[in-house]
Amino acid sequence: MDTFKIGRLGKTHGVKGELTFHFTDDVFDRTDAEYVFVEIDGLQVPFFFEEYRFRSEQTALVKFEGVDDANRAATMVGCDVFFPRELCDDNDGELSWAEIIGFTITDAESGHLVGEVKAVNLDTINTLFEVLTPDGRQLLIPANDDLVADIDRQQRNIAMDIPQGLLEI
Repeated sequence: MDTFKIGRLGKTHGVKGELTFHFTDDVFDRTDAEYVFVEIDGLQVPFFFEEYRFRSEQTALVKFEGVDDANRAATMVGCDVFFPRELCDDNDGELSWAEIIGFTITDAESGHLVGEVKAVNLDTINTLFEVLTPDGRQLLIPANDDLVADIDRQQRNIAMDIPQGLLEI
């Protein structure tokens, strides 16, 4: 199943199996998802929500079905959490930054492949796509709406009007 990373499980909370969930994308709440995938020993395992409640804009307390004590929850601390892309397809048409990771970027004018989005950098004033080119170079491309010509969710591609000279940097 095609998934994308939305966060990481933090420390346990209480004795009944709750965990702190630090998320970068609240898609699980926006789509009213019943489950997420937790990566355990390199495998993505589905876990169904029993309940969750928000602690802040980036943190929730989660209780998964079958995780009923602090010892079981402790085995999940530090595990990455992933969300299935197929559950986003009918999402309000908007893509989250986390969803875009793994998309390819092509030059809208020439149709040539620029590379694959490996990360989205939100640490600067201008949001940047961190792109790995086919020849192994790292590029930073502004994630500006004015540069985006088209987004094909099915093909997982973003066609962009790349400014002259940007690819040669």
